Amino acid sequence: MKSYEVQIWEIGKRADRKARPWRVRWAVSGQRFEDMFRTKALAHSFRAELVQAANAGEPFDPATGRPVSEARTKNPTTWYAHSRAYVEMKWPRAAAKTRRSIVEALTSITVTLTRPAKRGRPTDALLREALYLYGLNPRRWSDEIPTEHAAALAWLETASLPVVELDSPAMVRRVLDSLCVRLDGKPAAASTVQRKRATFYNVLGYAVELELIDSNPVDRVQWTAPEVAQSIDRRVVANPAQVATLLEAVKSLGKRADKVTAFFGCLYYAGMRPSEAADLRRDDCDLSGRCADCGADFDDLAAVKPSRSCDHEKIEYRWGRLVLAGTSPRAGSHWTDDGGSHERRGLKHRGRAETRTVPIPPRLVELLCAHVENHGVGPDGRFFRGLHGGPLSESVYDRWWKLAREKALTESQVVSPLVRRPYDLRHAAASLWLNAGVPPTEVARRLGHGVAVLLRVYANCIDGGDDSMNDKIGDALG
Repeated sequence: MKSYEVQIWEIGKRADRKARPWRVRWAVSGQRFEDMFRTKALAHSFRAELVQAANAGEPFDPATGRPVSEARTKNPTTWYAHSRAYVEMKWPRAAAKTRRSIVEALTSITVTLTRPAKRGRPTDALLREALYLYGLNPRRWSDEIPTEHAAALAWLETASLPVVELDSPAMVRRVLDSLCVRLDGKPAAASTVQRKRATFYNVLGYAVELELIDSNPVDRVQWTAPEVAQSIDRRVVANPAQVATLLEAVKSLGKRADKVTAFFGCLYYAGMRPSEAADLRRDDCDLSGRCADCGADFDDLAAVKPSRSCDHEKIEYRWGRLVLAGTSPRAGSHWTDDGGSHERRGLKHRGRAETRTVPIPPRLVELLCAHVENHGVGPDGRFFRGLHGGPLSESVYDRWWKLAREKALTESQVVSPLVRRPYDLRHAAASLWLNAGVPPTEVARRLGHGVAVLLRVYANCIDGGDDSMNDKIGDALG
């Protein structure tokens, strides 16, 4: 809280005090304060400072009675130092990708909040690199820092602005505006701006918690972030025939590409997230069916072997089931606790030990059985692995997906948004289920969404009833 309601009285002298008899009295928002001085000259000097601050329109702190500028000089905590404290506080409980996201946002903000006239300023590129790799990464604070990065961070320690400088709306607006521009000068994506603004707001909220500032200054700035699209563009949604053609195209690219055919099938036929499919284990699957020749039923087709009476060559695949227990998103070795590129975690939006059961159609059962037969599984039971047996990375399956689109789609479809990303297969699955009449509650459960989020995200992809509605409007128009 700050106040401009200030009253300052004339200097007085108390006869009962010998050591410090000269008294200065003043009030802020009705709250009275006084300070005693040894000489009248010292009292005059202090009173003059109070009068000068009040005449300049500077706000006073009702708690201490002193001008805000005085509090700033007594609080030298810089934005860089506070950012390091914030990252250190968030690090133990944050996911690896969340850690990376926080540091990316703070890197942009910290470079902006420096004194532009400070001598010896390194290039912005070097400052960003030093912050991203060392300055804001607690895992690397004990590492030996290269000379040029160490020099950049040393400069930053002296050039970073104090946190209290952000009490100025103009300074806050400067930071927010900088978040809207990419390094190449082009406008940043709306989702990126919103994510970095949220980090900026939370870091300032932590400054309020530590009593470095009185309130979050972002709340006092009339600034609106770019709108982020809430619903899926229906142009990205493929129909079942298009998806089947794409999966055949992936398979036709060769044995190395065929290792991810079932991976893409999981995204479409089970509506899984890529990080969930990448962590799918053999024990998570119930792959059932029956032999068309002998009529034998099997609960685990992937383990079926020929018998003396039947080779079980003709299999009728049935509905199976996946029990999803974890995800394996790629975050980068800088951000995981074990230094690996992937971090194994629980399911998104669920408790660490929670699972999600998803029924899968016979087509996906067939794809998974074929994968086990042709490519096997890893020592830990994982279906999908990288080129050298490690976790499946985005760069690997993205490359095969781009080649499959070029092979399976027409030229106009290739340049269109149609299933441009593998994640769009999950969108296609949700749209198919909703349009097939599956209740939204069940679709949301299978996807791992909330119902409200599901309907908002897929509002543009739900078909049905257009003809009847058009007829009604036509009848009303006469």
